[in-house]
Amino acid sequence: MNDDENPHLDRPLRSFGRIKARPIKPRQAALMDSLLPMIAVPDPKAGPLDPKTMMPEAAEVWLEIGFGGGEHMAAQAATRPDALVIGCEPFLNGVASALRHVEEGGLKNVRIHADDARDLVDALPDASVDRVLILFPDPWHKARHNKRRLLQDETAQAFARILKPGGTLRFVTDWRDYAEWTLERLERTPGLERIGAADQDWFVPPADHVVTRYEEKKLGDTAPIFLEYRRKS
Repeated sequence: MNDDENPHLDRPLRSFGRIKARPIKPRQAALMDSLLPMIAVPDPKAGPLDPKTMMPEAAEVWLEIGFGGGEHMAAQAATRPDALVIGCEPFLNGVASALRHVEEGGLKNVRIHADDARDLVDALPDASVDRVLILFPDPWHKARHNKRRLLQDETAQAFARILKPGGTLRFVTDWRDYAEWTLERLERTPGLERIGAADQDWFVPPADHVVTRYEEKKLGDTAPIFLEYRRKS
């Protein structure tokens, strides 16, 4: 019986698919055993989670949800070694790949939550994050699966809650329907305002956007669409 068929399950529907595919390469598997425990985010289900405990000297706190293979997260972290970059990714092959990028880059400011991002967001204090980055989340583009999309009214409100005044949220997708779905929900989320004019070309990437191998595959039905929002002061 799946989540849709069991009326007794009260946990949120999973917003992601498989958590492991091909066998993890030996070097990356070794990093899962050695490096991951050193940079893993404490279990958010254990209680409130203050980012200051992970990197007390951090000038800012960034949260990337669904970092895929970790290319974008590592590149962003390298540009701002003074910022704590927390990455969430339940796909274990992606986590293993990200660990390689962290090791090769000598990155000391990355922390990883290898599980559902919603648990982490729920555990974070109000106004504790400077940036939320959501790049190419699973589109669940069949109408009957839309309820599994990460971006729902509830998650949009949760992102607004954890953002500091002036903090930003970036959402990127290569599925036009998901962009429209997201725009509708972010527009009605109290406390958020869109950055730029309403008629601004949403195909123009921000200056600091990092193109990844996933983006280059062009798996969606449109060129990447970029939505940027700010937490009102």
